Amino acid sequence: MTVLLIIIATTISTALGGLFAIKLKDKLHLILGFSAGAVLGVALFDLLPEAIDLTSGTYNIQIISILIAAGFAIYMLLDRYFSMHGHDDHCENPSHNGKLGASALVFHSFLDGFGIGLAFKISPAIGWVVALAVLTHDFSDGVNTVSMIVKNKGGRKSAIKWLIADSLAPAIGVATTYLITVSGSTLGLILSVYIGLFLYISASDLIPESHHQHPAAWTTLSTILGMLVILLAVNFAN
Repeated sequence: MTVLLIIIATTISTALGGLFAIKLKDKLHLILGFSAGAVLGVALFDLLPEAIDLTSGTYNIQIISILIAAGFAIYMLLDRYFSMHGHDDHCENPSHNGKLGASALVFHSFLDGFGIGLAFKISPAIGWVVALAVLTHDFSDGVNTVSMIVKNKGGRKSAIKWLIADSLAPAIGVATTYLITVSGSTLGLILSVYIGLFLYISASDLIPESHHQHPAAWTTLSTILGMLVILLAVNFAN
């Protein structure tokens, strides 16, 4: 029952974030700036410490660094050669890039649920800590998912579909933990790859787009605010 309530809470939190982004579409540059900081904050303040902790005693920090770089490179290659990037004037379907970014965010939400399920298998106390950490940034996940679609010329219907997918992903992640077994160190390696993905999304996609044709001061402040919100949320959860 406890896990079910947490699943419902993560779903609602993600959905609220996405609806916020849809409603304030005219302020998208500020939302994108905040999203850039939030994604960067999740990677540095949440995923990185967790990856180091999970792999401690099994893999050294160099392995973590290599996997982070690999994640960054993988996303860069996918973005440049398979997504038909929206900045290309000859792009026939720029929404492909938004879908690729949204897919990464949905999989991150899946990993959130996966982490919750594994944590509760270890102990209820650890499960609650992980669940609180997930809840604190699920709102940003919803914002980020919708932002990815909207900024790449995706329609409202497409944004809502991806928001639904992102909202349900944690539940699927929790359910998956009852079907397979993954060691903590392996989960840490997976998280390391996604740190690289999120660093690329923030630095090479969201930040440049948030500054496009808008005053840099406000969007820069939004990015810093996004980082601070995640930092405070993660510290509060821990």
